[in-house]
Amino acid sequence: MPACVLVVEDEKKIRELLRSYLEHAGFAVLTTGSGAEAIRLARQARPALVLLDLRLPDVPGEEVAREIRETPGTTDVRIMMLTAKAESGDRIRGLELGADDYVTKPFSPREVVLRAQAILRRGRDGGDAQPGPSSYGGGRLVVDEARRSVVAHGRHVDLTATEWGLLTALTGTPGRVFSRYELVNRVRGYEFDGYERTIDSHVKNLRHKIEEEPRRPRLVETVVGAGYRLAVTRDLTSSAPGRAEQG
Repeated sequence: MPACVLVVEDEKKIRELLRSYLEHAGFAVLTTGSGAEAIRLARQARPALVLLDLRLPDVPGEEVAREIRETPGTTDVRIMMLTAKAESGDRIRGLELGADDYVTKPFSPREVVLRAQAILRRGRDGGDAQPGPSSYGGGRLVVDEARRSVVAHGRHVDLTATEWGLLTALTGTPGRVFSRYELVNRVRGYEFDGYERTIDSHVKNLRHKIEEEPRRPRLVETVVGAGYRLAVTRDLTSSAPGRAEQG
């Protein structure tokens, strides 16, 4: 069954152009020019990806993204923002709302399709996943790659696709310092100018979810001038407090 993409764009010509390219690439496509309708469709259809224009006539795109991220059942829906706002601050604010990618107008529809494919490809292959949960820092962090489950300090947390990619890159080699450039390529599957610094926004979001004190992180550590690393080691046994529950 083809992956479903919801295109939320108030300009009909752009909306239909994206539909044409996405359908040609094998996606099932839903479209709307309304933010309110986008929220309803996201809850009803649970698309794999939402292409979201920020300048909508009714509900701002930022609010649509927030609703999708905070609604049970759609927290893991991927979001790619489409906007004429090219300033770095706007891009960072979009990523802080949980966007997985950000494209500024004018854009190439082929590039949008390639980015959509890369976003949906991340984490789909389970071949490298560990057979069971891996525990870190004496059970403070438990990651079950097979189930895409994360328990931090005894509580389950929901991560976006990009946050999941960041975390599993870091937990794959505890203590290793990953540059921003490396992390972009790990979680994106491709590279493009201007994204390296915005990886900081995703790390900030991740810390708010898994750290006890996000302003004083003990799990994901910044290495000044170098990048980020997982600051705790893998436990010798997976039977640690906070083990992911079997569902």
